[in-house]
Amino acid sequence: MTGPARMTLEGDGEVLTARITGEIDLSNASELEETIVDAVPNTALGMVVDLSGVEYLDSAGVRMLVHLVERFRWRQQVMRAAAPDGSRVRGVLSMAGADGVIPVDATVTEAREWIVAAADEAAKREEPGA
Repeated sequence: MTGPARMTLEGDGEVLTARITGEIDLSNASELEETIVDAVPNTALGMVVDLSGVEYLDSAGVRMLVHLVERFRWRQQVMRAAAPDGSRVRGVLSMAGADGVIPVDATVTEAREWIVAAADEAAKREEPGA
């Protein structure tokens, strides 16, 4: 038994990271979702949800991640998850068919770099004459 989820938030205001450890299930998924959404200012590019310390993820946790992707997209921001290749979380997302909906990178660094690169590319497209 691993216990309830714990979350820490960090970041530079451009891309924030929610590091979650423990279990994400029906008892805490909604609260985690609201805490994550509330932590990201409208000026940020997006959020990385670090799942590398998550030892249990049920369908409520998968649903939470899908909702986060949708909510951040609506805000014109990006949410990406980070979970090591071959991890239990990756297996759960794959079995649930959510790996095509929830963008997952192996590390927080990869996810953060993807968000920044996508924002840079979008900014270039918006430049006059581009």
